[in-house]
Amino acid sequence: MANHKSAEKRNRQAQASRLRNRANKSVMKNAVRSFREVIVEGTVEESREALRKATSVIATTARKGTIPKKTASRKVSRLAKMLKAKEAPVEVAA
Repeated sequence: MANHKSAEKRNRQAQASRLRNRANKSVMKNAVRSFREVIVEGTVEESREALRKATSVIATTARKGTIPKKTASRKVSRLAKMLKAKEAPVEVAA
């Protein structure tokens, strides 16, 4: 438990920040989850739209400082890679 006034304030700030970061991460994870669902079940157009939304949410989360920028970049890259694989025509080996 904090004993000084400044430490008590810092503790309150940390608690508020933790809750804010948790909410931001939850929104981001839901966006990624919905993108993954659309990739499996939806069309390519729906997948593109879902990727656009997920990318926006991930970028916002990084901009707010909840996740590092490189982590956001890696997540977006992996999601885009999934979409690219869905768009690519399937080649049949002879």
